[in-house]
Amino acid sequence: MRVTVPPAPLRPVPPRPAPPSRPSPPAGSAHRRRAGRGFWHYGVGMAAADTSPEVAAEGREPLLSPGEEAAAEGESRDIVETQEHYKSRWRSIWIMYLTMFLSSVGFSIVIMSVWPYLQKIDPTADASFLGWIIASYSIGQMVASPLFGLWSNYRPRREPLVVSTAISVAANCLYAYVHVPHSHNKYYMLTARALVGFGAGNVAVVRSYIAGATSLTERTSAMANTSACQAVGFILGPVFQTCFTLIGEEGITWKLLHLQLNMYTAPVLFGAFLGVINIILIFAIFREHRVDDMGRECKSVNFEGEEGGVLDQDAEGNVDHAAVVALNFLFFVILFVFAVFETIATPLTMDMYSWTRKEAVFYNGIILSVVGIESVVVFMVVKTLSKRTGERAILHGGLLIVLVGFFILLPWGKKLPNIQWQEVKNNSIPRPTSTEMFVPFWSLEVMQLPSNDTVEPVGCPVTQSWCLNTPMIYLAQYISSDILIGLGYPVCNVMSYTLYSKILGPKPQGVYMGWLTASGSGARILGPVFVSQIYTHLGPRWAFSLICGVVVVSLLVLEIVYKRLIAFSVRYGRMQEENC
Repeated sequence: MRVTVPPAPLRPVPPRPAPPSRPSPPAGSAHRRRAGRGFWHYGVGMAAADTSPEVAAEGREPLLSPGEEAAAEGESRDIVETQEHYKSRWRSIWIMYLTMFLSSVGFSIVIMSVWPYLQKIDPTADASFLGWIIASYSIGQMVASPLFGLWSNYRPRREPLVVSTAISVAANCLYAYVHVPHSHNKYYMLTARALVGFGAGNVAVVRSYIAGATSLTERTSAMANTSACQAVGFILGPVFQTCFTLIGEEGITWKLLHLQLNMYTAPVLFGAFLGVINIILIFAIFREHRVDDMGRECKSVNFEGEEGGVLDQDAEGNVDHAAVVALNFLFFVILFVFAVFETIATPLTMDMYSWTRKEAVFYNGIILSVVGIESVVVFMVVKTLSKRTGERAILHGGLLIVLVGFFILLPWGKKLPNIQWQEVKNNSIPRPTSTEMFVPFWSLEVMQLPSNDTVEPVGCPVTQSWCLNTPMIYLAQYISSDILIGLGYPVCNVMSYTLYSKILGPKPQGVYMGWLTASGSGARILGPVFVSQIYTHLGPRWAFSLICGVVVVSLLVLEIVYKRLIAFSVRYGRMQEENC
């Protein structure tokens, strides 16, 4: 007879105790701490394999087999970031912020003293050559940006960063010695400023590193901080220059070194000193880090050793080159119109408000400083605003604000600007028309009397034929336009960089960022040339109308590619758009 033995009853499994509480992740982190491991978890749930001896003694099966457990551990390594890695990554990003700040300081710290220093060392230099010296910085940056970007794609980024900074240091030292040669001093200054711009091509490396070392949720904030550091550098550069004017034109001379330490050379030597500090910090603190769009650590060709996570499998897929080209065009337009705005400020106010050269430099310096402070505030605000509305909508709104800013600058009234009549033999003064009697008092200007050779001529030169028939732009229009352009430009600047880096995704971004920087440098070269020709020969009505037309074209381009301006991971369905 066959006896059936009943199976032994299953022992109830006691509930597992809850894991102990752990401290929250650092501020600004979008990740959750994984209990007991010291890792930052990226929101992917996973059951842990329990293979302890207590489980085996109780006769329970492990939740995962040995093979599954190994796969789970490999997956776990893909999705976590140690706290030390997180701190090191952000320390390196802060070094990039400093590099961006020093790059902009290198441009602006001598911008106010170039002309008097050029006249002092080489009397043969004229105003047209000054234009070449100013443009040489942008030309050097335009040439260097793609080269440094390509270099950073295949080698550790420390290499192009150190080399470019060293070039800037050497160029600043050369600028301090341009007075030594007995001839052709202006060409030495031209070479020095071009090399400073060439060294500033590391902007492409900086932005490509920040794009690769941040997740999508961190990207907008990091790009805004980068642009804010750049803006602060442009603001503080002239401040440093002003402080060094206390040294005077003569200063101190060290005959042994043939070095003159004066108000013209001290700023560039200070910039060289900051560059040396930057190189030391790059060697001491900067480390290669790369994370994917989810924030998971990935390996990269830039790593110098074996450290790093697994290879990024999310890099598979093609970049949307139509969106890349469109954003390069939009960025060109943004930098172009702002270069026009910077260039036109002094001649416009001298023509419209009869300001002297000294008054125009002083008042516009104050206005641009306030605009710079406004830009820094906008950079900070846009980080929060983008989380609610998205980068594309903010870029669209920024372009509309810039359009309104230039539209306001169009001459609308009937009052003509004051005319420089000193070149007219009869020195006649135009009589005010009946309509000018009713112009509000705050917009009236004092009519200039005929001046002699000892007084600086003021007003709109009669050699500009448009002065005789183009209405003046009231001061209220000019101030309102400054406020609006100062609001729209930083918005467009940050959103362009942010969208550009997200579209490129996990692909190496060095070359792409190089082309974007080059397009901006080209805009800074062409903008002043455009406005100087159109404004001088045709006047502000034509100049600002054409600028409005360019901005309208950019808005149309944005509408055409609007739906394509999405993150690489969203385009391939790896992330939801609301998480970007």
